[in-house]
Amino acid sequence: MSFDRVGLHPASILLPDQNVSRETWACVACDQYTSEPEYWNQAEQIVKDAPSALRLILPECFLKDSDTLIPRIHQTMSRYLEQKILVPAVKNGFILCERTIASGVRTGLVGAVDLEQYSFEAGSLSLVRPTEQTIASRLPARLAIRRNAPLELTHIMILIDDPDQTVIEPIRDQKASLSRLYDFDLMLGGGHLTGYAVDQPDHLNALDHALNALLDRMGPNPLFLAVGDGNHSLATAKAYWEEIKPNLSPSEQAVHPARFALAEIVNIHDPALLFEPIHRIVTGTDRSLLTAEWKKYAEARGMSLQSSGAGHSFTLISETGEETVTVIHPEGAIPCETLQKFLDDFLAGHPSASIDYIHGDSSLRRLASAPDTVGFLLPEIDKHTFFEDVKTLGVLPRKTFSMGEADEKRFYMEAKQI
Repeated sequence: MSFDRVGLHPASILLPDQNVSRETWACVACDQYTSEPEYWNQAEQIVKDAPSALRLILPECFLKDSDTLIPRIHQTMSRYLEQKILVPAVKNGFILCERTIASGVRTGLVGAVDLEQYSFEAGSLSLVRPTEQTIASRLPARLAIRRNAPLELTHIMILIDDPDQTVIEPIRDQKASLSRLYDFDLMLGGGHLTGYAVDQPDHLNALDHALNALLDRMGPNPLFLAVGDGNHSLATAKAYWEEIKPNLSPSEQAVHPARFALAEIVNIHDPALLFEPIHRIVTGTDRSLLTAEWKKYAEARGMSLQSSGAGHSFTLISETGEETVTVIHPEGAIPCETLQKFLDDFLAGHPSASIDYIHGDSSLRRLASAPDTVGFLLPEIDKHTFFEDVKTLGVLPRKTFSMGEADEKRFYMEAKQI
């Protein structure tokens, strides 16, 4: 097989033992509900003392408690392995997973990405690339978890551009011949998750052939595997691999488990895969001040703010209501870039203000109704131009898009030793 060429490999994948409740095991990605600790408190009430992926991750909502929580995470990982709470489920293969959400059934393939074929450096032409800017300041906390961790869980989702549905969908159509690994409802309205082992030689050969054929159709320096969700988690895995690689022999480097990061591959043309803009919320300021500063910023750069017209439009939300603001002659290539440039400038001049990134229209509206808070509702994103937009811009501005709303994000289910 020639999986080496495409940057995606079969993996040895761990799942919770059959005696462990799937409903309390799986939990949503750590970078969700960052301004809503009540969500994570609800998850705690559901899990209680049961074995759970919740004990193996650090929700970004609680990053301030890193010094206490990270050692506890490492200890729990080791205990789950020693007590065989996590056990081998697929020894050399993939997991086909089907996620039932409001938009339908989203299909993915969980496998191992070769970090030697991934780079988050600006201008990289590697086979595996980020789609959004990688912020170096977001890596240290994640690196602190990965160092000394015996295993990884994944919320990384990586996109392929396969309009003819030649890679994942043929495996899905044969799921009746696959061994079912899990089938359960996710907590707190997360939908339903079903997984099947893809580890038989004929299925692996077919998948290998399809991936290589897709790569062959893409021309020189292709963006083959585009990081959609979990960009900073994959960047952390890469940074850790670069730390330990110099101490390994070439033969050790070729097979070391830390060289490979677990991820789910999804076809961007999957009908159930929805692209949602990630909204902005600024606290510690009032709407009139922020709007006045935005007008001055725009005019100094040859732009103007209007209530309508041709340009980049946003909905401003605060406790006083909503209004549409359109930036005429915008400086950014896409709306998110135009807005983020201004917000970066505003925050630099107003240290008492802070920003957060919100998934979901309803969450933004609820949070933006608080005093001294302004929310920015961004326009919809066309996923069918996504790969071309990334190729044109190099990478999109940080926190440009989300693949679905918060409760539709990937839940931690599978694990891999590192």
